[in-house]
Amino acid sequence: MISPKALLLDFGGVLVDTAKRPGWAAELAADVHALLERAGFGGLTPAEIETDIRAGARADSQWKDSTSRQYAPQEMTHRRFWAEFVATDWPEQARELVTAEASPLCRRMGELRSERALRPGVKELLAACWARGVRPAVVSNALCGLVHRDFLTRNGLDGQVAVQVYSDEAGVRKPNPELIHIACRALGVDPGEVWYVGDNYDRDVVCGVRAGAGASVLMVSPSTDKVPYEVRQRPHATVDNPLGLLRLLEDTWT
Repeated sequence: MISPKALLLDFGGVLVDTAKRPGWAAELAADVHALLERAGFGGLTPAEIETDIRAGARADSQWKDSTSRQYAPQEMTHRRFWAEFVATDWPEQARELVTAEASPLCRRMGELRSERALRPGVKELLAACWARGVRPAVVSNALCGLVHRDFLTRNGLDGQVAVQVYSDEAGVRKPNPELIHIACRALGVDPGEVWYVGDNYDRDVVCGVRAGAGASVLMVSPSTDKVPYEVRQRPHATVDNPLGLLRLLEDTWT
């Protein structure tokens, strides 16, 4: 494997561990209900809103699985998620309101939906990359990339990555190779000079191979084995965690 000039990292499952918060949908529904009431609309109960939020999230998950079969999928917009996946059958005023407020609502959804914690070894990995002149970057699918940016800032890591590329901001989602190409252009490197590291076969490994990355590395996470369908592409290497990735990098530095 080549010694990379840049290390492109997925967010969830690589930089962070995530765990679903069981009460997230009810909390978000309460926020949406309050938003609707402030605008003078009282035609939906919090329970009805929660049901549709959960249905929208489920439909979005199934949609994401389907896009992994496309070569160059586009990302779901915030407005489309709320208008077509959540509020499809709501009265016009309620539907228009959440569509207008779609971006802050997606941000709030991202904040409430999951607990996040840095994976052990992430800080050591990033520090070692900078010490060896390898620029780390984040390249990740996200319903709202601002949530990920906020997390890295709170943990003092926003200055430890050279660039952050999120699908909702770029308008394309993995396995579309353009997401990796955007990061490479921003870093001034060729895709063949980077490693791409992700935790899913159908989105990450496929994306790295399609983009022509110098190496496509799979980092094992709880979602790795949740493969919606078999793919032909295989990683150049598999690691268990960020420290395992660091050891793999160190092998190319010796």
